[in-house]
Amino acid sequence: MTQKNIVIAGSGFAGVWAALAAARAVSQAGREGEVAITVVSPSAALHIRPRLYETAFDELAPDVSALFATVGVRHLPGRVERIHAADSTLEVSANDGTLTTLRYDRFVLATGSRLFMPDIPGLREHSFNVDQLADAQALDAHLKSLAGRSDRAARTVVVAGGGFTGIETAADMPQRLRAVFGDSADVRVLIVEQAADIGPDLGPGPRPVILEALGALGVDIRTSARVTAIDADGVTLEGGERIAAATVVWTAGARANALAAQVPGEHDRYGRLVADAELRAGEAPAIFVAGDVVQAATDDLGNVAAMSCQHALSLGRVAGHNAAAELVGLPTARYSQPKYVTCLDLGPWGAVYTEGWDRQVKLRDQEAKALKRAINTQWIYPPAADRDAALALADPYYVIVP
Repeated sequence: MTQKNIVIAGSGFAGVWAALAAARAVSQAGREGEVAITVVSPSAALHIRPRLYETAFDELAPDVSALFATVGVRHLPGRVERIHAADSTLEVSANDGTLTTLRYDRFVLATGSRLFMPDIPGLREHSFNVDQLADAQALDAHLKSLAGRSDRAARTVVVAGGGFTGIETAADMPQRLRAVFGDSADVRVLIVEQAADIGPDLGPGPRPVILEALGALGVDIRTSARVTAIDADGVTLEGGERIAAATVVWTAGARANALAAQVPGEHDRYGRLVADAELRAGEAPAIFVAGDVVQAATDDLGNVAAMSCQHALSLGRVAGHNAAAELVGLPTARYSQPKYVTCLDLGPWGAVYTEGWDRQVKLRDQEAKALKRAINTQWIYPPAADRDAALALADPYYVIVP
């Protein structure tokens, strides 16, 4: 019998759990020797992207090579460059520079998203971000390099974008600046948000808590304002106002990885593929999509999965299971994740935890901070390299919620 091939692009939250779920399905069917599972990504590491506003860099990219090995998943260091859905092949650029073609029977696209970088003068040359691990490390090195300066601009950080990432980054920034300039240093952190309210996507529920926390931390907020230019010495806002700052952190939104555009089917305004309940790409039935590259309904009320690890974990499990299930004769699963929660880190002040798409506040202050710490350091991390335990957690209907 010819061996079947499942290829998974990406080893983030969705990719890792897609691989584990595929291995679980193959194991359940007793078909280990008949189906090969390959993950293609630059390294066998799961970057803990929700924590990149922090500086605990040694904790933010756990190695998953032993985990993959123990469940029979092969890792190919490299990147998928081209997807040829018509003939079920992929062009892969390996880390060693070689080019290869992989044939797949089922393919899972789980390559995540990238920070949205519009055409703003100076944005790419003069701003920092926390989108990827290398970006977060570059920001940290830059902040530390300012230690010898005494001017006000050196002690000023402008965070462009007042959404989830912008708020978490800004809330952590005063203590980071004081670690550089001294505990008594007069520092300034300013969030610039083009919407009329801070946290526009978070809605009014947690906003009073967010405003209270940012106020206590000394973070300034400028709403209904838009950055129109960035240079080495600060930013210019629409209307001509200039703010002197040695550090500008861009956090304004994300777009699906460009590979999603190579898969035929409907795409949303973020570049995500619109998938059915089994997470198939609409016009490519051998391709499943998971994580930040898919728009999938979470319930029957019109809500769709957000670009978040919360949804990527479950999307990966369902996509990986279904990719394997079709090859080994198991029932496929339908993606459903009706419970939605958020836990927003608010720096030393604490955090705010909400439930539901209307984001009703359930916990705040240090009580919510304890939950956020558990989520960030335990719940979203990959399991240990224990085959039975890892496969048990890869059930497509397994959902971690508080």
